[in-house]
Amino acid sequence: MRFIETRFEGAWLIELEPAWDERGFFAASWGRREFAGHGLAVNLDECGISFNARRGTLRGLHYQAAPLEQVKLVRCTAGAIWDVIVDLRPQSATRGQWQAFELSAGNRQSLYIPKGMAHGFQTLMDETEVFYQMTGPYAPESAGGIRWDDPALNVEWPAVRERILSRRDRELPMMQER
Repeated sequence: MRFIETRFEGAWLIELEPAWDERGFFAASWGRREFAGHGLAVNLDECGISFNARRGTLRGLHYQAAPLEQVKLVRCTAGAIWDVIVDLRPQSATRGQWQAFELSAGNRQSLYIPKGMAHGFQTLMDETEVFYQMTGPYAPESAGGIRWDDPALNVEWPAVRERILSRRDRELPMMQER
């Protein structure tokens, strides 16, 4: 695996280093020793899958509040997504800033998202699937979010004919209201 720094301390884009032969390839996508060597969480407690039938589906921007914050390792296993993280950490020099990455089944990249970040994505293709590995269980009482279109963040989402959101995501507060 190759760990590529993002603009946010503790967040990493992870590329596979495939070993190819006539059958295809094999590559490690997670390793306790490699993650620990970069100071990253190695106790991943839950895995989840998000299947999205249509292009333009937007989920987020979600987070879990302290003390039940989660680290997430996100990978797109079918289709493609525009994956966005927002720094919410109070003492961070990059608080309130965002960064986006295209994750796809084709590029096989993963995004490591540390505690204190909001996360969301928009699908770029029909039938897109996203695989999550997380520290700690989902805790509805700590679940929070920020509106995807908050003008204070000014996230640049890909243009789509129709953007599909849940009612919950449409009603999330702006960053200054949280």
